[in-house]
Amino acid sequence: MTHAPDQALRRARPVAVYTDVDDTDPTPGIRLLEEHGFEVRVLGTRDPEQIIAGAQDATVLLPGYAAISRAVIDALPNLRLISLMSMGFDYVDIDAATERGIWVTNVPGAATEEVATHALTILLSAVRQLDFYTGSANPERWNDRAPAAPPRLSETTLGIIGLGRIGRELVRLAGPLFGTIVGYDPMLPDTPEVRAELERLGVRRAELDEVRASADVLSLHLPLTTETERMVDAEFLAAMPTGSVLVNVSRGALVDHAALAASLDAGHLSSAALDVLEQEPPAADHPMLGRDDVVLTPHIAYFSARTEIEYVRIQAQNAVTLLETGTPESPVNRPAARNA
Repeated sequence: MTHAPDQALRRARPVAVYTDVDDTDPTPGIRLLEEHGFEVRVLGTRDPEQIIAGAQDATVLLPGYAAISRAVIDALPNLRLISLMSMGFDYVDIDAATERGIWVTNVPGAATEEVATHALTILLSAVRQLDFYTGSANPERWNDRAPAAPPRLSETTLGIIGLGRIGRELVRLAGPLFGTIVGYDPMLPDTPEVRAELERLGVRRAELDEVRASADVLSLHLPLTTETERMVDAEFLAAMPTGSVLVNVSRGALVDHAALAASLDAGHLSSAALDVLEQEPPAADHPMLGRDDVVLTPHIAYFSARTEIEYVRIQAQNAVTLLETGTPESPVNRPAARNA
C-alpha cells in the first residue's frame, strides 16, 4: 500500500508529544523533530488522563513506557502516528490505532547485538553460579562450593524459542560455547535460504516440545501476544529438564513468575536469568527479587552508548519520514490511508 505525503500534517505545524522519558534523554529526537518543523512537547507522564489532556493537538505521540490504550487513541483527534522507542509494541492497542488510520512504529534491530550479548552474559552468570561464588570470595568462605557443580557448557544444549534477529544473534555468539543448539520459531518460514542460514549458524530447528525437553539452558526471544502471554507456566516448566536454566530478555509477561519461583524452590530448575518482569519496577514482594538462584537485571539488555542515541533518533525519524513521504520507516501496522 502506497501512502502519499500526509497533507493534513503539512497544512499546519505538526505537533509531536513525548509522554514519558524517565531514563532517556530525548534531546537528539527533539532537535531532529524541530529541524523538520515540528512543535515538540514533553509531558513527562504515563498517566492516561494527563496524556489525553496534554496531547489534544498531537499529530505524533512518542511514548516511552506509557501504555497507549484505545481510550487514549480515541481521545486524540489529530493523531497520525504513535512512534515507539522499543522493539516491543504490546503496550499499544494496535487494532484501535489501525481502525483510526494511525500508524504505529517501533525500532527493529536497533539493539540486536546488545540484547543478544546481555542474554549470553546473564545466562553464563546463572550457569557458572557467579552470584554464589562472588559472595564466597572472601577468607571465611573461600573453599565453599554451591550445592551442585556447574555443567560443562560444551556438554550442554542451548534452546532458543524465537529465531528472529536477536535469537539468531545469540546463536552466533553462543555457538562456540555449547555442545548443541536447538531452536523453535513457528513464524520463521521454512525456505532453502532460511535452512541454509540456520545450518551456517549451527542451530537445528525442532518443534517446541523437543526444544523445551532437551535444553539445559532455554532462552526466550518472543513478542508478547495473546498466544504467548504466560506461556511459560507450571506445565511448561515441568516439561523442562531437571536442573535446567530459564533465560528471558524479551517480555516479562511471557513467564508466570509464581510458577517459576515454585519450580526453583522445588529444585526442578536450577536457576533463572531475567532482564524483564511483567511489572516494572516490580512490587517489593515480587517472587523473583532477592533470590540467590535468579540473576535479575532491570530491563537493561538493550542499553549501550550506541542504542542510547539510536532509540531516540529512530523514534523521531519515523515521524519525520511520515511527514515527508506519507509512510514511516518501521511500521508494525498498515492502516488505511486517511482523508486529508
